[in-house]
Amino acid sequence: MFDSIHEECGVFGIYEGKNSDVAASVYFGLYALQHRGQESCGITVCDDGVFRHKRSDGLVSEVFTRDELDKLGSGNMAVGHVRYSTTGGHSHNNIQPLVIRHIKGNMALVHNGNLVNAAELRRSFEMSGAIFHGTSDTEAIAYSIVRERLTSSSTEQAVERAMPFIKGAYSCILMTATKLIAFRDPDGFRPLCIGRTADGAYVVASESCALETVGAEFLRDVDAGEIVVISQNGLQSIRTNCKNRRNICIFEYIYFARPDSVIEGVSVHRARITAGKLLAKHSSVEADIVIGVPDSGLDAALGYSAESGIPYGIGFIKNKYIGRSFIQPEQHQRENAVKIKLNAVRETVAGKRVVMIDDSIVRGTTSARIVKLLRDAGATEVHVRISSPPFLHSCHFGTDIDSEENLIAGKYSSTEEIARFIDADSLAYLPVDCLGELVDNKFGYCKGCFTGNYPVDISGAGSKNKFDEKIHSA
Repeated sequence: MFDSIHEECGVFGIYEGKNSDVAASVYFGLYALQHRGQESCGITVCDDGVFRHKRSDGLVSEVFTRDELDKLGSGNMAVGHVRYSTTGGHSHNNIQPLVIRHIKGNMALVHNGNLVNAAELRRSFEMSGAIFHGTSDTEAIAYSIVRERLTSSSTEQAVERAMPFIKGAYSCILMTATKLIAFRDPDGFRPLCIGRTADGAYVVASESCALETVGAEFLRDVDAGEIVVISQNGLQSIRTNCKNRRNICIFEYIYFARPDSVIEGVSVHRARITAGKLLAKHSSVEADIVIGVPDSGLDAALGYSAESGIPYGIGFIKNKYIGRSFIQPEQHQRENAVKIKLNAVRETVAGKRVVMIDDSIVRGTTSARIVKLLRDAGATEVHVRISSPPFLHSCHFGTDIDSEENLIAGKYSSTEEIARFIDADSLAYLPVDCLGELVDNKFGYCKGCFTGNYPVDISGAGSKNKFDEKIHSA
C-alpha cells in the first residue's frame, strides 16, 4: 500500500545456562524488534542438545500463541528472528531460524543483512553437490560454516575461518547444542549488541531496546568483525577478523531502529533530533507549524521545531491496528487506503503553513498522498523536509531500497520537479555532508544508497531476487 522502505530483519538470542522458559524471553525480544520485519518470524529452543522450533508467516503475536510457546517447552538457550525479505522470495523455506543438521551436530542460524557474493558462494556449493532449500543469503552463510566445521576443532573456529569468504552485511547468532555464537561482518553494517540479566543470562539482539524488554542490562555492542562465544565457560571474544573499521548503515539512525535504542554509543532518538535541527539550519522556511510523519519523522520534527522556533504539533494520527493481513487495495482505492492508515489532524493544520518532516521519499507516490491529506485538511501551504539525502542508488546490505530506475530522485533532475510531483510548496533534503553529525562523527558509516560509493565491492551482488530468477529460468 505504501512505497516506503521496508525494515530488513531482527535477530535475538538468549543463553540461560539452565532450563527455563527461554521461548517466552525470545518472544518478548522479537516483539520489541517487530518493526524490523513483519513478514515472518521463528524461534528455535535448545533443550540439552535437542532443538525444537516454530516458524511461520505473520507477526510475532499471530504466530506465537501461548499454546505454541508451550509446545516449544523450556530449554537452556534459544534464538529467534523477524523477517522482511530483502533478498530471496516470500517462501516458507526462507523463514528463519535456519536449522541445519550436519555430521558434527545441529545448529540454528539467524541473520540480519545481505551478502554481495551469495550467488558466487551458492554456485560453488552447488557444483560440489550441495542442495539448497530456499533462496535467501542465509543458507550460503550456513553452508560456509558447515564446510569449515568439517576440519575445525570447534564451531567458533569454523565461523572464524568462514568469515573471510563471506562478503557483505551480516549480523548473526548461531546456536549449537552447547553454545551461542554471535558474529558481525568486518564493516559492521548492521547492529548487534549484548546484554545480561540480573540472574546471569546473556542476551544478544539487533537493538538495545530488545534487551530492556527482557530485563537485560546493556553490556556492549558486538564489534565489527568480532565473534562472541557464550557457553558454560562465560563469554569469549575472538577478534581475528576485526579490521578496526566501521561502516554501519546510516539509515539505522534515520529510520530503521527504534528511537529508544542506542547503537554504537549513539542514541537513535538524539540522532533524529539532530537531523531535524540540521534540516532547519540548511532549509529554513516561514511557516506556522511543524509536524512529523509517524513514526520516524516525529523526532526529526521535534528537532526542526527546536532549531527554527516554529511550534511543533501533532499533525497525523496513525492507525495502530493495521497488521500484515490488511488487504492490498486496487489502484483506484489506494487514496482511501492511505486514510485508513494515516489521518491528518484538521485542528492542527487547517489554515496554516505546514512544515512536514518525513524520513525519506522513495517513489514519491506515498508522499503525494500524504501531502494531499494535509491540503484536504485545510493546510494553506505544505513544505516537505526530508531527514535523509535523496535515494539515488540501491542498497546491497539489507535494506529494501528499490532499483534505481524506480527512485523518484533518479527520475527528476531537481528537487523543484519532485516538489511539483508530490504537490508540495517546497522540498528540501538533508545534505549528504551532514550525515556524520548524526553520529557525532564518531565512526564510519555506509551512505552508498545516497552516493553510489559503497564500502565494499558490489560487482557480484546481482539483483535482490537473484536466486528466484535463477530458479524461474531453469
